[in-house]
Amino acid sequence: MSAPIDLAAFPRDFTWGTATSAYQIEGAVTADGRGPSIWDTFSHTPGKVDNGDHGDEACDHYHRWPEDIALMKRLGADTYRLSVAWPRVFPGGDGPVNDAGLDFYDRLVDGLLDAGITPSVTVYHWDLPQALQDRGGWAERDTAEHLAAYASAVAGRLGDRVTQWATLNEPLCSAWIGHLEGRMAPGVSDLTTAVRASYHLLLAHGLATQAIRAAAPGAQIGLVTNHSTVAAASTRSEDIAAAVRMDGHSNRWWLDPVYGRGFPADMRELYGVELPERPGDLDTIAAPLDWHGLNYYFPTTVTDDPGGPAPYAREIRLPDVPRTGLDWQIDADGLEALLMRLTDDYGVGRIYVTENGSAFPDSRSPDGAVHDPERTRYLEQHVAACARAVRKGAPLAGYYAWSLLDNFEWAYGYEPRFGLVHVDYPTQTRTIKSSGHRYAEIIRAHRQEHA
Repeated sequence: MSAPIDLAAFPRDFTWGTATSAYQIEGAVTADGRGPSIWDTFSHTPGKVDNGDHGDEACDHYHRWPEDIALMKRLGADTYRLSVAWPRVFPGGDGPVNDAGLDFYDRLVDGLLDAGITPSVTVYHWDLPQALQDRGGWAERDTAEHLAAYASAVAGRLGDRVTQWATLNEPLCSAWIGHLEGRMAPGVSDLTTAVRASYHLLLAHGLATQAIRAAAPGAQIGLVTNHSTVAAASTRSEDIAAAVRMDGHSNRWWLDPVYGRGFPADMRELYGVELPERPGDLDTIAAPLDWHGLNYYFPTTVTDDPGGPAPYAREIRLPDVPRTGLDWQIDADGLEALLMRLTDDYGVGRIYVTENGSAFPDSRSPDGAVHDPERTRYLEQHVAACARAVRKGAPLAGYYAWSLLDNFEWAYGYEPRFGLVHVDYPTQTRTIKSSGHRYAEIIRAHRQEHA
């Protein structure tokens, strides 16, 4: 039975979309001059990705994009959030533009517009050219400047048709998971490197904002960050303090500087790493934005862990709570709470939920259908949470389901399936799941509500 959703809460011009990223779906990793990225290197390093999986073929979206646009149209999507692959545009990270790489995105954008679907382009979704990593990667300031040049080139080519731009996707994952925990590319585990990377990622965001505005006047520019609500595992003062540290690590470090508050003093002291600051950097990082993108998947509950890595707070697994196939806790109330935090604490004027979704083991039934009631329920619960936030005053302008397609799920490989559309990887056959059909119903019902 479908869960009730207050669709009347959403404004008439609320947009419904799906999201993907380049390395997770495109494949064709050597086509038309594309160079290697840190994810090509990482995924081909033994032991880094489950089952030895990699993105060499992925969903072959590079060749099958017309079919994928047709799927979006069947879902009734207003908009599609995609990312551009940096190594397609600058195979060596800098130097001359690879026009053949940009030509692909030209075709994709035109195809979307012809289908009545608005493209929303993310400039950087983790696929740093390996050549730049070899020169120090995000630990070096030059990388931020190279990203701005790359953003300028992409906006210069697509900005006559694309108006909505995101500079970065989830810089937290790039810095903390990629450089502190080592579980994502480039697979570094060093606090000093991670903190420097975090700084340069946010500087890159500010520089890219300037570059896009210069190359595409009228562009609507945002930043996409991922967040979790944070709770203490007990009422012990040590656990409460641990929750404050985790909130600083996961949330405030990524929001405070973007909204003009600078880097949180308590976290700077905790990390004990000197930031590579130069005069004017904080103003660059806090460049005014047109919107903010929130990615949300799960909440976090922590206990004090003085012997562990920064922020010295360890996540605990709560018993008897609903979970996804990746063992992530399901809590739609967390999405509502984060939307209100962006609204009330940071004064964000326009918000999009740029990613929200769930992985469950899916398979096609003998009748060819893919039934995924758990994902359908997750979708309904989280869209309902968005509606509650809108009723409370959150300036939510759109929702993007993650993901359009089952895809390469980073270090988890291909086993987790987040798609509204099932992909049979050996044949590349696409099948809209029950959750995708339910999403289409929600979109139609919202339009009828405002007809």
